[in-house]
Amino acid sequence: MLITSCLDNKNQKTSQEKDNIPLSRLKMVRDRGKLIALTDYNSTSYFFYRGEPMGYQYERLKLFTEHLGVKLEIRISHDIDQSFDKLNNGDVDLIATGLTITQKRSQLVDFTKPHNQTRQVLVQRKPENWRKMKTWDEVESHLIRNPLDLAGKMIHVQKGTIFYNRLKSLSDEIGDTINIIRDEREVEELITAVAKGEIDYTISDEHVALVNKKYYSNLDVKTPISFPQNIAWAVRKGSDSLRLEVNNWLASFRYTATSNFIYNKYFRNPLHINIAQSEYHSVRGGKISQYDDVIRKISEKYNWDWRLIASLIYQESRFNPEVRSWVGAFGIMQLMPNTAMVYGVDTTSSVEDQIAGGIKFIKWIDRQLPESISDPEERTKFILAAYNVGIAHIYDARRLAEKYGKNPDVWTGNVDFYIRNKSKPLYFRDSVVRYGYARGEETYAFVNEILDRYEQYKKVLKN
Repeated sequence: MLITSCLDNKNQKTSQEKDNIPLSRLKMVRDRGKLIALTDYNSTSYFFYRGEPMGYQYERLKLFTEHLGVKLEIRISHDIDQSFDKLNNGDVDLIATGLTITQKRSQLVDFTKPHNQTRQVLVQRKPENWRKMKTWDEVESHLIRNPLDLAGKMIHVQKGTIFYNRLKSLSDEIGDTINIIRDEREVEELITAVAKGEIDYTISDEHVALVNKKYYSNLDVKTPISFPQNIAWAVRKGSDSLRLEVNNWLASFRYTATSNFIYNKYFRNPLHINIAQSEYHSVRGGKISQYDDVIRKISEKYNWDWRLIASLIYQESRFNPEVRSWVGAFGIMQLMPNTAMVYGVDTTSSVEDQIAGGIKFIKWIDRQLPESISDPEERTKFILAAYNVGIAHIYDARRLAEKYGKNPDVWTGNVDFYIRNKSKPLYFRDSVVRYGYARGEETYAFVNEILDRYEQYKKVLKN
């Protein structure tokens, strides 16, 4: 934190540092080891299916960060104006929401090379009895095909999108009034509202409209209201190094089989409809597993965040209570038989009892750790590590950390180094080590993956 005395010099320095953010954005990303990207939380860009993160933008971002050799942090926003503010304030590195490139937006941000094209279309309902009509011409007679017929109509559009400006221009072009309602809801929510008869019209990018039309057979999305437009990612003005890196990556990636596969997976493959209509689709179904309610209830009883427990369960069993590991761990929490026995759990126990047993084990681990590990986040890392590798190996790693001048009460950058290296003779044969060899790289990854997923769950699931 900056102290507010010595104001002038320090504030000037802070301002200069902020001004320099875009010039070294790629270096900042690499130095922090993480790209912070902002995207939409909807049925195509980013969502969870059975607890696993998915989405067109998500998969492309993952591949880009793998190319950079850094981790990915996803943030979500449904307000485009706020997204631009976060980008220009340096809070995020990149907007990956399929933004349409316009001259006005190009004054606010720098766009990458286009990665696709789309056009804006009118989303409207077919007449109620359309299936009983004898000819398609009869159906067509109830639909708007000529933009002139939009005069006097009320059209809801997502606030901050270019759809509002396009309709204003169209209103001028046809010489009549189009009643435009700037709505707080996201595009897919507005499309659903049209399908359910809550509103009559909205505007969407065509590729998004076509996907959602597959969910609602009573929708029509054939009426274009714009020419084809380029869509791209966006970086902060002046972030030339990051923009160049994205552009170089896109140039090599755009026409690959992988790129085509990802696009088809979310926009053309009919199996995506089944996923999106599943109750375990986090956007449309609101769940990540069939056990959400049980996990929530038991976690609340023992004062743990159910989303953290859910992330642990996903890591251990992918929510499958029938899983058994080669070392004998079983069930949804992958408890070892001897541990499970302590908590009255065996292979015949219900999922509820297995989860309760697993959380009781977590509480036991917590009690074994010294109070000197006082930071809650660090303590959680120790608990997860012990759940995976056993408390004894964590004691060893703490002793190694203390011996070699590190902090035994801090996981990150301290104890984690020694658990990672406990598979090496130099460390597992050290005189302070009592429990020998451990495959600590697995434990290190176990902790990081659970916590990364937990952070994602927190963004989209209520506690």
